[in-house]
This record gives sequence, C-alpha cells and structure tokens, in this order.
Amino acid sequence: MIKNFATYTQETGGRAILLFLLFGLAIYQFFSAGFSAYAIVCATPLIIVFGYIAFKYPMAVFWTLCVFNYIVFGLDRNHLLPEGLPISIVVEGLEIVLLAVAIMDARQTPHFDRAFNFMLYALFVWCGFCTLEVLNDTCGLGINIGAWYQGARMMAFQIMYVFLVFTIYINNTKRLVQYIFFWAGLSILAAAYTWKQLHFGYSAAESAWLTNNVTHVLQGGTLIRNFSFYSDAANYGEGIACAAIVFFIIGITSKIKRHRYFFLITGFICVWAMFQTGTRTAVACLGAGIMVYVFLSKSIKIAVPVTIFFVFSYIILAFTNIGGSIQQIRRMRTAFDRKDASANVRTINQETMRKYMKEAPWGIGLGMNYKNVPANNKYARMSNIPPDSEYVFIWLRTGKIGITTFIVTMLLMLGGACWIVLFKIDSPSLRGIGAGMCCAFVGIQLGAYGNQVLMQFPNCLIFYGGLTIVYVLPFMEKEWVEYEAREIAKQEERERLKLEKKKASRV
Repeated sequence: MIKNFATYTQETGGRAILLFLLFGLAIYQFFSAGFSAYAIVCATPLIIVFGYIAFKYPMAVFWTLCVFNYIVFGLDRNHLLPEGLPISIVVEGLEIVLLAVAIMDARQTPHFDRAFNFMLYALFVWCGFCTLEVLNDTCGLGINIGAWYQGARMMAFQIMYVFLVFTIYINNTKRLVQYIFFWAGLSILAAAYTWKQLHFGYSAAESAWLTNNVTHVLQGGTLIRNFSFYSDAANYGEGIACAAIVFFIIGITSKIKRHRYFFLITGFICVWAMFQTGTRTAVACLGAGIMVYVFLSKSIKIAVPVTIFFVFSYIILAFTNIGGSIQQIRRMRTAFDRKDASANVRTINQETMRKYMKEAPWGIGLGMNYKNVPANNKYARMSNIPPDSEYVFIWLRTGKIGITTFIVTMLLMLGGACWIVLFKIDSPSLRGIGAGMCCAFVGIQLGAYGNQVLMQFPNCLIFYGGLTIVYVLPFMEKEWVEYEAREIAKQEERERLKLEKKKASRV
C-alpha cells in the first residue's frame, strides 16, 4: 500500500489528492467565511508568493503554523486580524499547504510510512464516526452540511491534520530538538505577557473583554484570572500546566546540562504562569501528569522523589493554609472543596442535559448551536446551554455512542504511545521526551473533563502533535543517541577547558 502510494505521487505529483484538499478548503471557506470572488482575485499575488515560499522553505511554514496557532486568540482579541476572518482558517490553511507540499514532494520526503500506526487507525475510527454524523437529524431540521462540516472539522478533522503534519515534518533529531525549544520559547513568551498584564495592565481590547467575562474578575475585582494569548484563563491555565509537565520531565531526564537547566527553569516559569490564571483544574492536570510519569519512568530513583514531591504538594494545598495570603493560592485551594458553588452549578446543568439526552443516543448533531436550532425546537436548550467541559460538549453533539467512541479512541492512542515509551525506546533521555508527551496528554484530557479546552487553540495542535511525536521517536532513536553523544562530548570538553583555565589562574 505504501509503495503504491509512493509510486503514485512520483508519477502524478499527488495532483488528485492536492485538488481534493484544496476543494475541502474551498468548501469550508464557502460555508464559514463567504469569501467573494473579488477577494480571491485580489489575494492571488500573495497566494502565488506564499506558494513559492511553501515549496522552497516548507519548515518556515511549519514554524509559522506553530507561532500563529499559539497567538491566534491574542491577535483576534486585540483586533489584529482581518474583520470577519475565522480564526481557524489560517491554521487549517497552513496545515493543508504543508500536507500538499509533502504529497507533491514525496520523492524527497519519504516518511509517509511512519503515519501507518496505531494513532492513525484510532483517528480513522473517530473521523469516520464524525463523518457518519452528517446523517444525524435528531433535531428534525434536515441535514445541514455546513453546520456538520464546521463541527466535524473542529472535533475530528483538525486532529487528523495535526497528526499528519507532525508525522511528516518532525522527522529527525534536529527538528525534534528545535520543536521542543520552540515550544518552550512560546511558553516563556506567554508567561512574559502574563507578567506584562500583571504589572503594566491590559490593552483596551483586553479590558473590554474582561468587562464582558465576569468569571475572570473575582473577589470584588481584586483578583483577575489572567489569560495571556489564550482564549480564556481555563484554556491558558491547563495548557501551560501540561506544558510544565513536559519541560520538567525532559529536564530531569536530559543528559545535556544546558538542556536540563533550561527546561527545568521553563517548567517553573510555566507553573508560575499557571497560578496566575486562577484555574483550579490546572492543579489536577499537573498532578495527574506527574503521577503518570511515576509509572512511565521505569526508575525507582525517579519515581520515589517525584511521588514524595507530589504528595507533599497535595498536603500543603489540601490540608494547610500555607501561602494563604496569596490570592492565587487561595483560589487554587478551592479545587479541593467539594462544596464549591461553581462545581455544583455544573452538576445541576449536567443533570438537566441527561434528561434530554436519553432520547438522543447519537446527540443533537455536529455544529448544532443556537444559530442553527430555533427557539421552539425540543433541543434548543441543549444547543446553547454552557457545557463547561469538552467531554460534555462532545456528548451533547454525538450522544452516548459518540462520547464512548471518543473515549475509546483516545485511550487506544494513549495506550499505543505508552507502549512505545515503555518497550520500544532504549535511550533514557528520548524515553523522557516520549513520557513527557504522554503525561501532558493525560493532563489535558483531564482538563477537558473539567473545561472546554481540548480542541481550542493552541492546545489541540500542541498536545495531539506531542502524542504524534511519540509514535515517530523509535524511527530517530539511533540518530538521537549519536546526537546526544556529540553534545555530551562537547559538554565534557568545555568543562575540561574551564577546569584547566581555573587551575592556570591559581599559578
């Protein structure tokens, strides 16, 4: 199958597949953005220039995708994007361009075989189910192709795009290291912007946004839940907490000292940023990721101190008043309060949903929201009730059949990645990278149970992309060992020269 695909791309340049991808993008634009022919004609010169750059420097497009995906909400909130442009169109457009370049350049980038793994098969199941949802007419409004496509692409298709892009472009040790450092840099940038918001205030657009989002202004305005570039504080808090998991694990497993120090410092910066969000579920995400690492580490020397640190931190937050003078810590402590008012509101809402969902085993349909469901419809309330959770959101749209399929496919993807970390990778430091990605994936999935953060920018690309990386790590282990040996040799040479210089200065 793989050989036939490679032969096809060599003979045809993948033109049919490229046309299919572009047709899909055009359909999305038609239903979502309504771009006029005039706008397309005006943008043609830019499209030609961008196309040349994409084929000449595809990695530049990849890094652009990573940056834009990370800051897109910040740009949109501050009105720095064209009016009426869906914030997802650029991200998905860049992903499709990267896939098109890879298909047409298959002779120079023969890495499609790496895509045929357990994660792809699980995604086929989930994307296939979401495709079948086009026939769902629970609301009795007829088949709405536009609404279905908008829902399916955000809930399923974007994950497939991320998987394919990361499989193809993170294909060697150099790019792997570059990506991890790039992600760390973006995380530090988000934390720096949070510091700016704390000490220099918010922009006019951000202040207006806060005015309309009362859940971010607490305790009479004395505590503001910061959000940096993200869509909201919950998205930011849980995303940056899961990033901290990755950087901590890479830091403690790396044999290269400068990498170790950099990633440990980055991890602490991310934890600081997490506390500034006042997102209580973020603490659970961080704790869950750390505990999963105890299992994946395969090392008593690592497992024991990590477990002691986790238990000690839990005791401080749950059973003491240490740090009680700091508002953010007091806010985090309410995560352990079973009588918390906001948690009770979510429980009441979910009980209401269950009554309606008993008659909708396939859900109310993908893309069904208040714009598509009239007020007199039986499921109108379900289309606009706050789900407060990614899992509840999926359950409402796809029913108990859909949420079961989603959970099973996520467990299969995670299980396959954990199997690779435990049994397919010998290098301790490379295993640390894989374990960090798996632990972060567990953390963000737990966060999705508490908040609607999983499919949001930038989390979807970051954490599904991270899990994808785990599946390609065995292909680059030999190269990684050689890279690490070279870096350690340089490290030892620097230390030797430093020691000689120190001895010489004493003479």
